[in-house]
Amino acid sequence: MTQRIAILGAGVMGETLLSAILSSGHPVSDIVISEKRDERAAELRDRHGVEVTGNAEAAAGADVVLIVVKPQDVGAVLAEIAGSVRPGATVVSLAAGIRIDTIASALPDGVAVVRAMPNTPALVGEGMFGISPGPGVTDEQLAAVGTLLESGGRVVVVDESRQDAVTAVSGSGPAYVFYLAEAMIAGGIAQGLDEDTARELTTQTLVGAAKLLAESGDTAEELRRRVTSPNGTTHAAITTFDTDGVRDGLVAGMAAAAARSAELSGPA
Repeated sequence: MTQRIAILGAGVMGETLLSAILSSGHPVSDIVISEKRDERAAELRDRHGVEVTGNAEAAAGADVVLIVVKPQDVGAVLAEIAGSVRPGATVVSLAAGIRIDTIASALPDGVAVVRAMPNTPALVGEGMFGISPGPGVTDEQLAAVGTLLESGGRVVVVDESRQDAVTAVSGSGPAYVFYLAEAMIAGGIAQGLDEDTARELTTQTLVGAAKLLAESGDTAEELRRRVTSPNGTTHAAITTFDTDGVRDGLVAGMAAAAARSAELSGPA
């Protein structure tokens, strides 16, 4: 028996989840997405054949409600759906920094709440979702949420107290990789490569290294050591990185990201 899924928010991530869930085989007849703009609603209907309504209408009768709007819009969305979402439903917030208790307090008793942190590689089916169940969420409900989000990547379950760390590692993490890519491309150009070649070399190197890390079973440290011959070219680069504090800077930056996430979440 399939579940009725409501996706509130038809931005990039909302449509990404819609596409991923449809690709996983979930019937389009059991999915509804909300969108206020007529032009965008028509685009979604034409592209996906999905029902498009307002927030309250979408939430009514849904088994799982995915809130995929900007954090500053969550309060208004919760106010819209509070009278529509049914007891026993699961509400999943993908809005950064919004705590479970904030969401639960705006909804009727008996509604299960799960908090999730996505990242942008979900756009290509390689996302990472850290999910945290609120009080009263059953194993069955949590498993159903995990299955839905796995259509866009991988899922790990963490305590909500660790969501700031998830944000620092995977939520913001793609930007760190892109930052590294920018530097590698710039370094290749500085050594005489044309931009297209430097970009292709960098991109495939990152793709290949990530695949090797994911599939080899070896640690990142071990894989790095295998490439780093004593007094070789890689050793020269890594030594320079260490001297310039690249590793320490990255760790400090992630700590700053986690601290900012905690600030945005407000007091515990």
